[in-house]
Amino acid sequence: MIRCLSLFTVLAIASTTFAADPVSAPPESKDLKPIFNGKDLTGWDGDTRLWSVKDGAIRGETNKDKKAKGNTFLVWKDGKTTNFEMRLSFRCSTVNNSGIQYRSTTNEKNKWRVRGYQHEIRNSNKFPDVSGFIYDEGGLAGKRGRTCLVGEKAVVDDNGKKKIVGTLITAEEYAKLFKVDQWNDVIIIAKGNHIQHYMNGRLVLDFTDTHPKALSEGVLALQLHAGAPMWTEFKNIRFREIK
Repeated sequence: MIRCLSLFTVLAIASTTFAADPVSAPPESKDLKPIFNGKDLTGWDGDTRLWSVKDGAIRGETNKDKKAKGNTFLVWKDGKTTNFEMRLSFRCSTVNNSGIQYRSTTNEKNKWRVRGYQHEIRNSNKFPDVSGFIYDEGGLAGKRGRTCLVGEKAVVDDNGKKKIVGTLITAEEYAKLFKVDQWNDVIIIAKGNHIQHYMNGRLVLDFTDTHPKALSEGVLALQLHAGAPMWTEFKNIRFREIK
């Protein structure tokens, strides 16, 4: 069983880990399994006007003739995200943004609309509007919006108050790490109330969430954002449950 750390314990640990040196991603586990076959959308559910498979990647795209009525999502049907590790590669256009939802809930009125934790996806290397921060999609966990930013090691206490306890990467370092207009690699690891995001092999976000409305499990989904015409692509999606 994954046990949640108390806020006191987290802060005690964090006080000794203000390391300026980069933290590298752990080696890839042999337990990771592909959850996208690279050929079609088997195992996924979304608006097929907007989602397809192209050159071995899931592609979401809107244009003037095919618009998204609000944010829409491609939902993984074959499992849930509780305590887990996921790895994938992504790229997207610059005019809009996308995201990776996890521990999220579906909407009874619209099965392609989800709410909860989102790993932001953007084609930008300029802080703060970059890939990797946590966004509270749909305002499920207290309408927190940008919950934890890239570069932050942060803790939210039982009253919903956030405290930044360390810095993981600077704006200058991220600008060199992220590859604009190219494929970038993401790792998301969640154990209990502890969440980590890695970008291109480096830890860029470390978040411990003891908010009373924090989500502990839910669906995995990929976002296609409403608004300006855009496209987003995902490939090599691997997943494992952490016991």
